[in-house]
Amino acid sequence: MLNDIITKEQQELLTRLIQESESIVCVCHQNPDGDALGASLGWAEYLRVAHKKEPQVIIPDQYPDYLQWLPNSEKIIRYDKHREGCDWALQHCDLVFCLDFNTTGRVAEMKEALDNSPAPKVLIDHHLDPDVPAQLTVSKPEASSTCELVFRLVWQLGGFEQMTKHFAVPVYCGMMTDTGAFTYNSDSCDVYFIISQLLTKHINKDRIYRNVYHNFSENRLRLTGYMLYHSLVVDAKHHASYFTLTRDVLKKFHFVKGDAEGLVNMPLQIKGHRLSISLREDTEKENLIWVSLRSVDQFPCNKMAAQFFNGGGHLNASGGKLNCSMDEAVAVVKQAIEAYKDLLGG
Repeated sequence: MLNDIITKEQQELLTRLIQESESIVCVCHQNPDGDALGASLGWAEYLRVAHKKEPQVIIPDQYPDYLQWLPNSEKIIRYDKHREGCDWALQHCDLVFCLDFNTTGRVAEMKEALDNSPAPKVLIDHHLDPDVPAQLTVSKPEASSTCELVFRLVWQLGGFEQMTKHFAVPVYCGMMTDTGAFTYNSDSCDVYFIISQLLTKHINKDRIYRNVYHNFSENRLRLTGYMLYHSLVVDAKHHASYFTLTRDVLKKFHFVKGDAEGLVNMPLQIKGHRLSISLREDTEKENLIWVSLRSVDQFPCNKMAAQFFNGGGHLNASGGKLNCSMDEAVAVVKQAIEAYKDLLGG
């Protein structure tokens, strides 16, 4: 069985906030991934079924094609497409749930509207150092994912029995994607107890895996080959590597959002490798490089991300960004690897 993750007083507060609210909004971070979308859709489904509410799920911008099959994803509202309506919703709602981000800066252009919303906020997140002003903060950095926290809250609140596939599928998907299909940050036996319970809702976990990891275009597959053959730079001495994806390359392979997902994990298949870094040029903004980092064992790519790439995240999966040219970004990567050479074993 699972231990409670909030106190009795917090549980009473959460229940009261929900019951007293007519209009509820759920928001997640920019460039939403499986965990952000899964947590938002799963929590919205709980509010819908257990409390008879009809929450709005508002996300900052586009999400990947390989997640567009998720149940109720057609109800998602994009802030970048419907800014005026979203601003009104955030200004007039009774309650806001903030899912899978630790600071409002992570909602990008939606930040001002979220900060200015007079509604009380509830934060549900698993990133370090949360600073979102909230009536209730459920922050558990040791959790595998925010979807795990959503499940545990629903379980503690006694709502799981009422849940169906519409809850179980996005929650499982978020847990799966935030652990690399349960290959990292997933040693807790609680993770597998949760999976066992989600399976009682008759989800097809193999289909969920295929929908996420075997659902790319031919262009994505060819981009992968290009990255491995032409772009990958291996620093064997330091058990690390990096690769670049320039705007020209992305254009050549007809890049769409989500096509770079998972590429940063591939160099970790090299024997003895401990760190992989991806540098991807933004397709629209000049001198903006998106950085993804993945590591194994105890190498702290989150610390590297914070120190060198204006970012952060988890021990083995982090991200950041650089406002510079690609050549300058490569130079920063080399500095970072050199600075951490002792931890890398070089």
